[in-house]
Amino acid sequence: MAAIGNLRHRPTRRLVQLYAGLVLYGVSMALMIRSGLGLDPWDVFHQGVARQTGLSFGTVTIAVGALVLLLWVPLRQRPGLGTVSNVLVIGLVVDATLALLPDGLPLAVRAALLVVGIGANGAATALYLGARLGPGPRDGLMTGYVARHPGRSVRGVRTVIEVAVLALGWLLGGTVGIGTVAYALAIGPLVQLFLPAFTVDPPPGAATEPRPAAAEPRPIRTEPNQVGAKPVGAPPAEPRPARS
Repeated sequence: MAAIGNLRHRPTRRLVQLYAGLVLYGVSMALMIRSGLGLDPWDVFHQGVARQTGLSFGTVTIAVGALVLLLWVPLRQRPGLGTVSNVLVIGLVVDATLALLPDGLPLAVRAALLVVGIGANGAATALYLGARLGPGPRDGLMTGYVARHPGRSVRGVRTVIEVAVLALGWLLGGTVGIGTVAYALAIGPLVQLFLPAFTVDPPPGAATEPRPAAAEPRPIRTEPNQVGAKPVGAPPAEPRPARS
């Protein structure tokens, strides 16, 4: 999805949608953390680092996001407002929400938190992506790498990175469980479900895709089964001089 780089087109709608999505994303992460039933790969890594360093989950999220954003420099990626806001807002909201949610809840409540958290995360992702103000730092890293290395797929690069951070996060003490599997299976369809409703259409006449290359001349052909038919695609015949 191409990002509309300026805010002249529907600025109020897009800003409200962006920050609503980022706040909801942070809340959804806190719900999944309190469920204790497993997190998505990057949050397993964030939680593992937080447990090893004593830093808050939100602080680690912000720090990792900033470090990943630095990796955009050699890839010549340009962050948008949504990219920078993603780094700052989500971490702050996670810590604020965790401070309000009690720990040690019954299993049934924790399972409900997981389900609500995954659903809210799908809606939140669609909200901030649909605002078209820039991807998150981690997604931008993947797409930027693929753009600089033709032949690589986003799915393949994403899989390698997320398996690596999941394994490292687990070794550091992050929570891997049924929630990790549920998130992996549900997040794609959920974003696909919500994205059409939240995507802000580009302004009229805005180019969202590269212009197609000039068309090559079509080969001249003759329709079959038509004797003496005019070749399709041939230039019009020049007028024949009148006979005297």
